[in-house]
Amino acid sequence: MKLNFILQMSISTSKTSLVLFLCQIISALDVPLDLSQPPTITQQSPKDYIVDPRENIVIQCEAKGKPPPSFSWTRNGTHFDIDKDAQVTMKPNSGTLVINIMNGGKAEAYEGVYQCTARNERGAAISNNIVIRPSRSPLWTKEKLEPNHVREGDSLVLHCRPPVGLPPPIIFWMDNAFQRLPQSERVSQGLNGDLYFSNVQPEDTREDYICYARFNHTQTIQQKQPISVKVFSMDSLNDTIAANLSDTDIYGAKPVTERQPVLLTPTGSTSTKVELRGNVLLLECIAAGLPTPVIRWIKEGGELPANRTFFENFKKTLKIIDVSEADSGNYKCIARNALGSVHHVISVTVKAAPYWITAPRNLVLSPGEDGTLICRANGNPKPSISWLANGVPIAIAPEDPSRKVDGDTIIFSHVQERSSAVYQCNASNEYGYLLANAFVNVLAEPPRILTPANKLYQVIADSPALLDCAYFGSPKPEIEWFKGVKGSILRGNEYVFHDNGTLEIPVAQKNNAGTYTCVARNELGKIQNEVQLEIKDPTMIIKQPEYKVIQRYGQVSFECIIKHDSTLLPTVTWLKDNDELPDDERFLVGKDNLTIMNVTDKDDGTYTCIVNTTLDSVSASAVLTVVAAPPTPAIIYARPNPPFDLELTGQLERSIDLSWIPGDENNSPITSFVIEFEDALHEPGVWRYQTEVPGSQTTAQLKLSPYVNYSFRVIAVNRIGRSQPSEPSEQYLTKSASPDENPANVQGIGSEPDNLVITWEPLKGFQSNGPGLQYKVSWRQKDVDDEWTSVIVANVSKYIVSGTPTFVPYEVKVQALNDLGYAPEPSEVIGHSGEDLPMVAPGNVQVHVINSTLAKVHWDPVPLKSVRGHLQGYKIYYWKILTFRGNKTFGMLPGLEPYSSYKLNVRVVNGKGEGPASPDKVFKTPEGVPSSPSFLKITNPTLDSLTLEWGSPTHPNGVLTSYTLKFQPINNTHELGPLVEIRIPANESSLILKNLNYSTRYKFYFNAQTSVGSGSQITEEAVTIMDEAGILRPAVGAGKGKEDWKKEIVNGSRSFFVLKGLTPGTAYKVRVGAEGLSGFRSSEDVFETGPAMASRQVDIATQGWFIGLMCAVALLILILLIVCFIRRNKGGKYPVKEKEDAHADPEIQPMKEDDGTFGEYSDAEDHKPLKKGSRTPSDRTVKKEDSDDSLVDYGEGVNGQFNEDGSFIGQYSGKKEKEPAEGNESSEAPSPVNAMNSFV
Repeated sequence: MKLNFILQMSISTSKTSLVLFLCQIISALDVPLDLSQPPTITQQSPKDYIVDPRENIVIQCEAKGKPPPSFSWTRNGTHFDIDKDAQVTMKPNSGTLVINIMNGGKAEAYEGVYQCTARNERGAAISNNIVIRPSRSPLWTKEKLEPNHVREGDSLVLHCRPPVGLPPPIIFWMDNAFQRLPQSERVSQGLNGDLYFSNVQPEDTREDYICYARFNHTQTIQQKQPISVKVFSMDSLNDTIAANLSDTDIYGAKPVTERQPVLLTPTGSTSTKVELRGNVLLLECIAAGLPTPVIRWIKEGGELPANRTFFENFKKTLKIIDVSEADSGNYKCIARNALGSVHHVISVTVKAAPYWITAPRNLVLSPGEDGTLICRANGNPKPSISWLANGVPIAIAPEDPSRKVDGDTIIFSHVQERSSAVYQCNASNEYGYLLANAFVNVLAEPPRILTPANKLYQVIADSPALLDCAYFGSPKPEIEWFKGVKGSILRGNEYVFHDNGTLEIPVAQKNNAGTYTCVARNELGKIQNEVQLEIKDPTMIIKQPEYKVIQRYGQVSFECIIKHDSTLLPTVTWLKDNDELPDDERFLVGKDNLTIMNVTDKDDGTYTCIVNTTLDSVSASAVLTVVAAPPTPAIIYARPNPPFDLELTGQLERSIDLSWIPGDENNSPITSFVIEFEDALHEPGVWRYQTEVPGSQTTAQLKLSPYVNYSFRVIAVNRIGRSQPSEPSEQYLTKSASPDENPANVQGIGSEPDNLVITWEPLKGFQSNGPGLQYKVSWRQKDVDDEWTSVIVANVSKYIVSGTPTFVPYEVKVQALNDLGYAPEPSEVIGHSGEDLPMVAPGNVQVHVINSTLAKVHWDPVPLKSVRGHLQGYKIYYWKILTFRGNKTFGMLPGLEPYSSYKLNVRVVNGKGEGPASPDKVFKTPEGVPSSPSFLKITNPTLDSLTLEWGSPTHPNGVLTSYTLKFQPINNTHELGPLVEIRIPANESSLILKNLNYSTRYKFYFNAQTSVGSGSQITEEAVTIMDEAGILRPAVGAGKGKEDWKKEIVNGSRSFFVLKGLTPGTAYKVRVGAEGLSGFRSSEDVFETGPAMASRQVDIATQGWFIGLMCAVALLILILLIVCFIRRNKGGKYPVKEKEDAHADPEIQPMKEDDGTFGEYSDAEDHKPLKKGSRTPSDRTVKKEDSDDSLVDYGEGVNGQFNEDGSFIGQYSGKKEKEPAEGNESSEAPSPVNAMNSFV
């Protein structure tokens, strides 16, 4: 078990008399109250007095004087007649006013500026201007608060805007349960009471953000209406959007994005702040951002004042207390997060209301004496000083020939008793004022001693003794002290005589006890007084309580044996853990011990014995550890106790013997002793390692250095740890000697082309070996038959040699010396004077091009003399810069562009910089293989042809010679067919491939060639269209009555189409048309949907009539495709006019009369954009993985509309966006057909 021993002893002697003495020093000379004196204001209300409007108003004004003064008041500058106001009374023998508000008075009626005057026959004193204002706590104005809807991550400010009260209210935010809202770096309250969110989170959603204003004077709290905040997270916002959009709409709110900091307050980049001296300066910066910004404060051009600077509100508020003019300046707040920072500079100006430098003090003069009243104040701006006499401006006060005003001083000469008066000094500027009363009291009084006669003073030996001799007289008496009744006057350094008559004995000894006489004399008389001084022995604890380890249920006793002065009565008190002993009969307090019976675990702790007398107090403590009763006695291991009784013997100049007595090893043998030393001469308070000796050794011979004031201490070490250090030994100052060593790390490095900077590590204080440490710095140019140049410098760390040649080697050495001589001869080091830029460029620069992307550069090295510095390497400048370290003569240039022209130069580099560039060398790289073509686009698919368009390579890397196109078919199982290769001239950009298989997917491989070879290829896939001649794709349309025709584009490979969304019990007309190269063919049919089923849903796909209809439609499409194919092969054209005559339709517009052509049928559906789900590529290719069974796969562009004869106009388009229709649109609606739905 580990032993802990705590022993604490403190001795404190009474300082009561010293405190009384200090109080007397700072107080002014008081005139005894039995003597005539002008009034003095002793108590008054504050200048700015805010009162509770529900309670009586008490305006204080108390004064003293002889005879007792009378009191009067002014209100707002005019006399205030209290006798005429029944609500106002003045306390007896006092000037204090009591205004009765609780019995009908109104506080608002008594607002104003009050001033009290205390007057007697010797003068009049006045109080400050006391401004009375009742406190106000108005209600919150009603306002309609809209809920705040905020996106997650955005910033938010909840405005409080409390009512204006007097004084201003204290603002805080709570919820409906009257719990404070948690604040953090992210959410915090500003100085104006607003609640700032740097970024809102979903957990900020609540409806009870409530701002409270507490008015302390009236003890009322006003509440603002609750504010609601709703935070929309990105997940919930996406869910909301998804619920309101169709499946094919593209939606999704952006995720929460991180943002750089932006200041919420203050705004802008700069602002100003004026604060008064002595006040608290509060500066605030609150920033928005995500992540939450961190605020840091600095003062530009200075440091934040230590011990007066505090950071509040998560470092958003900088608080500087007790500001002064030196705190003026620019303060910068910096808000920073991972994305950046923002700052704001607040220019602070500290102004100052007037403050005293020298306040006027009461002046007591005897008739015919001279004196001065001085009133000096400072402030910003500088205050003006004005004087009053008995409350009246001195310029209009009664004349006094003994008085002369000189600015801030009134000079009195040969005063008489009528010169007695009270003078007021007023120092004021725009920020406030100071008013001080000081009287001039002309008296002729013999000395009197105010200290009681034969007063007894008792002090503890070796403590200061202060003997009072308070006095008064006019003129001011002189004070002398004597010891004994007939002793000689006291003088000498062992006494201190204070201006207030007190005699101080700094260190009182037994022989200082006795009778002391104080004598006061002036020209009107003499008086003396005797006091007694007794010196008491200090109280000591000679047997202290010791650390105890006791088994549970055992008995333990702590001793506390004391020695004290026989005339003092000590009291002994025991404490447990710095508190009273438990009220338990097991604790027995004896005369000099404490016994605890039947010890339990809760008795574990620290026990302290405190001994008090009327003059001093001492204490000592020990720890009690309660343990369980072990089967065998437990061995407790602990660190050793510190060694003690250190002794120095055998003192020599360079060695000394140290001996010590080991402390208790605490059941673990001491393995070693560590000896440390302190140099009180050079490093006081710093302990350094000296040596370590075995644990069996209790003496050591220590090596010493000259000119060191040594103290030693010893630390014992066992396997548990190190002991506390021993008490220090006595000090030993070794004799001075010349230095034993020279500075280390000597270097010579030039900082300019014409200098040499010699630096070294100075010797430490204990290495100096004596006073007057200096250094002899020597240098000479290497390899030149020069003498050494030397200079002796102070204890510094460098010396600069000027006027040296550029980059020349020097031999350098630094030797230490002191007042007793030089250190041994130092070793020499080689340094160099300063470098300059190289003078010569590398010559014979050659470039060998290895391939189209790599070249090798050779050059001749620059002579070392021309380098003029340490050669660091060479730099090659071309489209970028490459650096080659060391004395290289070649370098590789990677990453070149093929078929390009380059220009380069080479420069040598030293420690100063780069030399001149070599002449530019131009070289070219050969051709390389090109990059892949910039694009490959396949358009205009037909039955047996495809059109390919491409762009030339972005990086041709030479002259293009041709293009190579390879392609092969892909069957339904993704197997590749035979590969066909075509060579295309380099000047071509498109190609029509013919004789392809219909309705077949092809894969294309395309690349470009130069004379060097082929570049990387680009691949693409495309499909030829259906297997009927000239048909692009059929169009299916449906319509009913006056409604617009519905149109769908169907894949040409399909033979049926399902019509959805039809109305039950309605007749429809269906028209299926196909357009090919030979024209347009269509066929139509009529069908009627079945009646609506009220009880259950019927799957239309299983109905016989529907299946029959679909078969008929498929047969019609097949016939049309065959006819179109036959007519195309014959080369004929489709007879549109004949078709029009054969199938006249009332919905088709009449022929135009001017040219015999047909107008265009306008269908509103033709102008609608495609569904957003379409995935057909814009290059008109059909990818194999796309569905072949959905109309969504085909674009419905503006050109995909029917002509008036039902022919299909335009061609297949993959556009998705809405475009304007071309041509003239019909302005007439289709003609109705009775209850029939028409199809086009």
